[in-house]
Amino acid sequence: MSLLLERYHHLHTIPEVGFQEMKTSAYLADQLEKAGFATTRNVGDTTGIIGVFDSGVAGPTLALRADMDALGHVIDGVHCARHTCGHDAHSSMVLTAAEELLQEKAITKGRLKVIFQPAEELGTGALAMIKGGAIDDVDILLGLHIRPAEECKMGQASPAIHYSASGTVETRITGVPAHGARPHLGVNAIQAAVSAIHTVNNIRLDPNLSCSAKATRFLCDSGVTNAIPAEALICWDIRAQFNPVMDELKAKVLQAIQNGVSAIGAKADVKLVKEIPAAELTDEITSVLTESIREVLGEAGVTAPIYTPGGEDFFFYTREKPSLKAGFWGLGVNAVPGLHHPDMHFDTDALENGVKILKIATKKLLG
Repeated sequence: MSLLLERYHHLHTIPEVGFQEMKTSAYLADQLEKAGFATTRNVGDTTGIIGVFDSGVAGPTLALRADMDALGHVIDGVHCARHTCGHDAHSSMVLTAAEELLQEKAITKGRLKVIFQPAEELGTGALAMIKGGAIDDVDILLGLHIRPAEECKMGQASPAIHYSASGTVETRITGVPAHGARPHLGVNAIQAAVSAIHTVNNIRLDPNLSCSAKATRFLCDSGVTNAIPAEALICWDIRAQFNPVMDELKAKVLQAIQNGVSAIGAKADVKLVKEIPAAELTDEITSVLTESIREVLGEAGVTAPIYTPGGEDFFFYTREKPSLKAGFWGLGVNAVPGLHHPDMHFDTDALENGVKILKIATKKLLG
């Protein structure tokens, strides 16, 4: 078994959820130090790791970023962590590529930086790393993600993944309790929530623009069946392909909720509890990734850019530092049944392709 696969299998056996990646980050930091990187642990007071190699020659600072966290699942009634999104694969590929680049003395200018980020699934890991100064000196940032089989197959890779903006709107609705026989004396929180749902569903944006807003959680219970409930909790998942569209959608959703609730006479405390920006990629870097994929997988291995309604907190980096040149690519691994499925699995032989693509792209930028 190759060192790459040994690393992958080790990380796969120690899954840890966001900001709790103690064993994972310790292993990755130890490996970075052995490889010759100046390593910083606990970046931003988290489990985040940074490794730096300085060539001593003037040039840009390129960072390779990999996420580390696993997902939380409930399997057979037991809460557990499991790597079902491939972050163990990302970390293994970035670590191995970085180590081999130093062994081959391939970095002839600038600085190579390795960022192992916690808590991507929580949507807050990148923000913590930014707060810890992870990209203060970075000029170019590369990220990657394995892809489900229906999107990109083994032997293929996409030079650009255009993730969507996404957010969670949480609303606590307050009505007035009453007896079921005297509903006119109360304000029914269920009816207010339903009114809000219908009002949000009636939002209309340009149909040429990809976006959605849908209720995904509804909790309401007066404790009995003959009483008017006075409180409800409801959440919406909102998504848009582009950041300006998300700004418009978000404003309309927040207003629609208030309108729908007030029409029933209830009140709403509305909060945007989670928001991830859409992809902002640099054409120049996407071109470098396209050429790198072509050199490894041939012309047939280069797929079209992928547009997905999924979110990725990598793009907090570009939002917080607009001057950053960013690339984010996808590696075909035949992942099935799908990402985040508790039984997700893929062809681990594809990871060698990932390492090669990372190395070639890095050499083009720092060689």
